[in-house]
Amino acid sequence: MGKDDLITVQSSFGVRLAGPENLAAIIALTQAAYAPYNAILDAPPIPVTEDYAPRIAQGQVWLLESGDELAGVITLERHEDHAMIFSVAVSPAFQGKGFGIALLKHADEQARQWGLPEIRLYTNAKMERNIALYLAYGYRETGRRPNPYRPGWILVDMAKPVDNRSTTA
Repeated sequence: MGKDDLITVQSSFGVRLAGPENLAAIIALTQAAYAPYNAILDAPPIPVTEDYAPRIAQGQVWLLESGDELAGVITLERHEDHAMIFSVAVSPAFQGKGFGIALLKHADEQARQWGLPEIRLYTNAKMERNIALYLAYGYRETGRRPNPYRPGWILVDMAKPVDNRSTTA
């Protein structure tokens, strides 16, 4: 996907497209947001080890700011028939305050603007808090499978249809 394919740089939720200058902040926030899962999983979750520079260059990473502070990051891939959330990360200082939902709403808005009928994601089966959040937001579990990159880990696949209503109305 090239820069010409980017439809939304800033959404109605105060989410903006990340630039190369944001890489260090994205890494730091992702590490902090996923830190509680390191002990549960006996290793860092996949988003913590990701190289975000190519994703930023491809226009897949958005930032949610509160004032001058980075509150959250969402990485959203555009596929032919769906959008795929690779990661949703909220800074510990902003967790429990609706920022995760704002990022999910941004994914809805972006998928709608891309004309895609569905948003998909996957998460580790041990990330029960995240699974509960996604279920409450309208995602449904579509299956479970072994993680091909981390033996012994089980992934939970989830999906949600994109409605045609604008979230800005």
